[in-house]
Amino acid sequence: MHLRELACFVLSLLLLAGCARKPDEQRIRDAVAAMQSAMEAGSPRDFMAYVTRDFTGNDGTVDHDGLANLMRAMLLRNDKVGVSLGPIDIEVQGTRAKMHVIATFTGGAGLIPEHGAIYSIDSGWRREGSDWRVYFAKWEQKL
Repeated sequence: MHLRELACFVLSLLLLAGCARKPDEQRIRDAVAAMQSAMEAGSPRDFMAYVTRDFTGNDGTVDHDGLANLMRAMLLRNDKVGVSLGPIDIEVQGTRAKMHVIATFTGGAGLIPEHGAIYSIDSGWRREGSDWRVYFAKWEQKL
């Protein structure tokens, strides 16, 4: 193979690799990981980037702005917030998806969390362009 042919071959492989899209389930997992990181970093704006404007939570008792306020209140009450996620179950159906996870939230001021809670969270996601965003969620405290 000549150098020019080799260069074209390598370039073609790179272009094909760049065109490969992550599966929808992985995109949702990546969004959840980014939301988790945003909470732990104390950045409600970054967390809310993954939530639709028409979001509804807990059977309509929480909307987009209400969720943002809950996030800000939690971050104001705690110098440090921790989030641990159990296994994430995702079922993709076209441009919509359902997700279930058990999440443990901790908070406090020092190295050892002062309080925490475990929640069962069910959420609905929809694809907007190439991104996935949460449009509804229902959470219930388990412990």
